[in-house]
Amino acid sequence: MKVSAPRFEHIDDTLGMGVPAPRLSWRTEATPGWTQEAWQLRCERADGTVIASESTGEQVLVAWPFEPLSSREQVRVSVRVRGADQQWSTWSEETVAEAGLLDVEDWIAVPVGASWDETADTDRRPALVRRGFRVDQPIAHARLYVTAHGLYEAEINGIRVGDHELSPGWTKYDERLVYWTFDVTEQVVEGENVLGAWLGDGWYRGRIGFNGGYRDLYGTDQALIAQLEITHQDGSRTTIASDGDWAASPSPILVSGLYDGEKHDSRDEQAGWSKPGAASDGWTPVRVGHRDASTLVAPALPPVRCTEELAPVVVTRVDETTHLLDFGQNLVGRLRVRAQGPAGHVIALRHAEVLENGELGIRPLRLADAHDTIVLDGGPERFWEPKFTFHGFRYATVTGLEEIAEGDVVARVIHSDMRRTGWLETSNPDLNRLHENVRWGMRGNFLSIPTDCPQRDERLGWTGDVQVFAPTASFLYDSAGFLENWLADVALEQLPDGTIPWFVPVIPGGPTWNPIRTGAVWGDVSVLTPWTLYERFGDLGVLHEQYASGQKWVERMIRQAGESRLWKDAHQLGDWLDPAAPPHDPADARTDRYLVASAYFAFSTRRLADIARLLGRLADAERYARIADEARDAFRTEYVRADGTLTSDAQTAYALAIRFGLLSSAEQESAGRRLAELVREAGNRIATGFAGTPVISDALTASGHVDAAYDLILEEECPSWLYTVRMGGTTIWERWDSMLPDGSINPGEMTSFNHFALGSVADWMHRTIGGLAPAAPGYRRIIWEPQPGGGLEHARVAFDSPYGLIEGSWRREADGVHYELTVPTGVEGTIRIAGLEEQFVESGGRFQAVVA
Repeated sequence: MKVSAPRFEHIDDTLGMGVPAPRLSWRTEATPGWTQEAWQLRCERADGTVIASESTGEQVLVAWPFEPLSSREQVRVSVRVRGADQQWSTWSEETVAEAGLLDVEDWIAVPVGASWDETADTDRRPALVRRGFRVDQPIAHARLYVTAHGLYEAEINGIRVGDHELSPGWTKYDERLVYWTFDVTEQVVEGENVLGAWLGDGWYRGRIGFNGGYRDLYGTDQALIAQLEITHQDGSRTTIASDGDWAASPSPILVSGLYDGEKHDSRDEQAGWSKPGAASDGWTPVRVGHRDASTLVAPALPPVRCTEELAPVVVTRVDETTHLLDFGQNLVGRLRVRAQGPAGHVIALRHAEVLENGELGIRPLRLADAHDTIVLDGGPERFWEPKFTFHGFRYATVTGLEEIAEGDVVARVIHSDMRRTGWLETSNPDLNRLHENVRWGMRGNFLSIPTDCPQRDERLGWTGDVQVFAPTASFLYDSAGFLENWLADVALEQLPDGTIPWFVPVIPGGPTWNPIRTGAVWGDVSVLTPWTLYERFGDLGVLHEQYASGQKWVERMIRQAGESRLWKDAHQLGDWLDPAAPPHDPADARTDRYLVASAYFAFSTRRLADIARLLGRLADAERYARIADEARDAFRTEYVRADGTLTSDAQTAYALAIRFGLLSSAEQESAGRRLAELVREAGNRIATGFAGTPVISDALTASGHVDAAYDLILEEECPSWLYTVRMGGTTIWERWDSMLPDGSINPGEMTSFNHFALGSVADWMHRTIGGLAPAAPGYRRIIWEPQPGGGLEHARVAFDSPYGLIEGSWRREADGVHYELTVPTGVEGTIRIAGLEEQFVESGGRFQAVVA
């Protein structure tokens, strides 16, 4: 028997944890049938070793059984387990974890930045900041706790600290600013040292938002907050914190914006500026600002990193110094170029997701320039990439290089560095490409927050998009910490009356989105996404944390619905981006927007009742279940005709009613039959938007029309999922026809080629083609019910669950369909396959069968 080292919360980097009592998880490998009956955890602390025991089978997010951690405390934790045989396993390897700065009093650093005069609401030149210091005692270890008003990249003695990009990311800065902890023991030396940082505007004071955007949303100061703590071998500690002793200088970055790109002038670089002995000309004292240390929080999500580099697959010369590059994949990140040339020579980089008439299709970027430049200084060959911007692109033009050889230009893929957990492969290459498109769309848009698109002048955390996509996201990547971090801001941005904003963090939305108003699908993220995280990751804690937010949202709907229990007002977006909606009015859908709102009202209220019951709030559970019943009955009375059809005779209407359990069994049968008819009448083309797309395939499947669901997903004519694949799409599009059949770009102002919402169908793919669905929180029990169809010859699904890898496959052979499933220790499974009696798979077991 083997036990893994414990994992802390949802994070893999245990340096600088912000939770004094972190939950622990581990995995076991044992013989089939073995189940855990008890655990022991061993915690080595400075004052001794403590062992805690409990007789339980729990092994995921187990409550911390020791005294809480104190600031900076380092512990070593290992685990062992036993089963019914009473035999303990050997102790696991240790996980070394270290707390961050847990108390407000731990912080002495203050924000420091340029003191020169600046003009607010403009693009301003970023600053470099630094401080020299001397270390006179032997060093045991050193930690840098660092964040910024804006973005930063730190250096010590000329060496970059860490590999994070666009740090500290985007949160509701006035109430939550993430700091990161770095082990810099190897970078600090006895003697003279320099700690410095590049600064950028980022989301803090850079231009973001619609219609030209807004600057200075969180402040006009661009500043570093850094606290370097050096622990000496005698146990004493030296602290170098950002304060009035620092100095600032204009950066060689002339301007840096998330939308417009970065301009860098190499002639203004200062060699060795972050090393001891660097020149002091042009450096001036910093301006010291203020930060409430209680708003500084340790990360619950992984950092943004470069996780992959792509070389161009096609390089086309446009003129003597301009080349068009195709990277073969729509991605999010930036270019790195090999640069050399005379002083003053300019290399310019422009980006776009698609080509139109052989040129960069920049109209969908709207007012995002997506333009990076470097002015050379005549020095030796170098590699350059911008520091504080990112772009969504597949294509780019590079101007200023006479030739582009292998390695001269690469695209660096940037996103929050979540661990991949889910895979699906089938015999159909187009379906495989579709699944990859969903994954790439998630990677690009899960960058600090879950954005709607990565390329135009928007890139906001639209709540409805995440709500419908969270089940897919929770399969593809370990996104629990990422989403829980964002949900904390959802709760903070929620209005006192319970209204959930359209996007979080909130920025001015112009006349269309201000003032903030209630709307179904989007606001329901406060109830449905925490439930998804509980269901997929076994995290009951997120339900506790988000319950008040979800309750306020449901109470808001109850008030607006009134005694009728029908939600028939507010600013409803309905089935947003129904393919029949005109380009200028994406909310003009075939399904009545108030039908959509009333369906979501009933469903979210029901789900809140489930959450309340789990949390022991039994009075709440009873009340919300009663209201959900009333809302369901009101829905049936208002929208269901006597013959079982709906007043909105549209795919989304039937899909929501079926999937949300709003119909009687007889009505569900009629609705399923009519939904399948509508799919056939449309030539198997999709006719749903953001509300209907996540549920239509499941509604067809649940009502006995899985063949229609396969016909729908395999359709190639517009609008359909495979239309985007056949048109060369490598991510999910915002509109079903973001690109028209003639290769031109949709004329709508709102046209993105990287938008994950319509990729929510991948959750159905995992559960129906692959067959894998959770039957208990965290996949502790699963249902494996693959439903082969669509002419597929084989499929394989794999999911790296909290307990270990679950893997299932089926393949058509001459003697029948071969099925195989393996589950890790700690997971049990129920198998439902047509032609077989229901089967049970024990913990750590394997199932094989052939069905003729």
